[in-house]
Amino acid sequence: MSGFPKLHMIIGGEEVSGGGRRTFPVLNPATGETLAELPLADAADLDRAVECAAKGFAQWRRSSAATRANVLNGAARLMEQNASEFARIATLEQGKPLAESKGEALACARLFEFFAGECARNYGRELVRPVGQRAVVRHEPVGPAAAFAPWNFPLINPARKLGAAIAAGCSIIIKSAEETPASALHIMRVLQEAGLPANVAQAVFGVPDEVSRHLLASPVIRKLSFTGSTVVGKHLARLAADNMIRTTMELGGHGPVLVFDDVDVERVVKLVSAQKTRNCGQVCVAPTRYIVQENIYDAFRKGMAERMAATTVGHGLADGTQMGPMANGRRPEAMERFVADARGKGARVDTGGERIGNQGFFFQPTMLSDVPLDAKAMNEEPFGPLALVNCYPHEEAMIAEANRLPYGLAAYAWTNDAARQRRLADAIEAGMVGINSASTAGVDIPFGGVKSSGHGSEDGPEGVQAFMVLKTVTEA
Repeated sequence: MSGFPKLHMIIGGEEVSGGGRRTFPVLNPATGETLAELPLADAADLDRAVECAAKGFAQWRRSSAATRANVLNGAARLMEQNASEFARIATLEQGKPLAESKGEALACARLFEFFAGECARNYGRELVRPVGQRAVVRHEPVGPAAAFAPWNFPLINPARKLGAAIAAGCSIIIKSAEETPASALHIMRVLQEAGLPANVAQAVFGVPDEVSRHLLASPVIRKLSFTGSTVVGKHLARLAADNMIRTTMELGGHGPVLVFDDVDVERVVKLVSAQKTRNCGQVCVAPTRYIVQENIYDAFRKGMAERMAATTVGHGLADGTQMGPMANGRRPEAMERFVADARGKGARVDTGGERIGNQGFFFQPTMLSDVPLDAKAMNEEPFGPLALVNCYPHEEAMIAEANRLPYGLAAYAWTNDAARQRRLADAIEAGMVGINSASTAGVDIPFGGVKSSGHGSEDGPEGVQAFMVLKTVTEA
């Protein structure tokens, strides 16, 4: 397609494609048309990527904090200068509205700037010892890393892994989703242009299970960073265990939203409905289960349905689009199954519930209410524009529902009662809790979950520390 880049892998600083390799068609989710063919790695490509990563680590671990910071700051400037082009590519291959993609590109720039600062701030500590003795705790890069990034945020997901590894002094092999490769390649390009040595970062694509098994079987790889589903995360953790590879796992969620009867219902509905349709609901921290106190249930339900029904759905590049298509053909099919199951168990469809048109992967913003707890959507992450609204009598019942599932990524609560806010912050089982806030993320905020939503954090100082190990040196 005109205006969409040619696709390749990057190994040892070289663009790798052709050569009879298998390919994967990258589709425009708004039209279903093929944008480009993506070359997939074979075993030899992966072996070469590992070899380059080993060389890159030997070089980059000795680099100064200033050198690493200069690369990240340079990449941030390039991303900011070219944010519109980054956004256009991301929207073409992932589908989200252009404004969301541009915001994502600018967030990458801010994240690189923060990680650049961490290069100087991550300095370990010296311990108090008796006279004549000395003990120092050093932070050292863990080693070559393998990172796997999903398609829902095609820019920020690879950027947070690449940026943290580079700041820590690690080399990295990144495999972004085959559905959205051009965005990740653009991130790699600005890092190279900013002066990153060729062997420090490699970008490969391929059959996911083949790539993960090959890379994680290598004794060279010392760190795994994965963002994706809980099922796949558990599988990768088992593979990583064989070589005692350190892991960071940002896995599935099922965001509860507790709405109490002391709030301005109209204001809350406006904020949470927009958060639900952001990126077509394909957000790991998306609000999903709306746990509403009974005194305001009818008003909330009515307002939420009206807001979702009024959402403008269209091509991500079109003016006025508030929600684009789903990212691939699997997602509308999954939404149809969730809706049919819930309806069959007695849930009420207040708005939506169906595909839109016969071109691309569009699905209506959908709200279900009075959804039985045994409905699949109440127990499995929908990962789409599906809001589940139920009524609860009091705070204890609402907290119990919020904590019912094995997931614990992000949760939200809306109340003007200060004492209740403190109780909720303590009682809700999640890695991130937004109280009277629709957002839980920021470049300086650790991003991660608990329970089956994973372990470890990205972003913030913790994101860089996840690529480092501690060494204690004692002297007498």
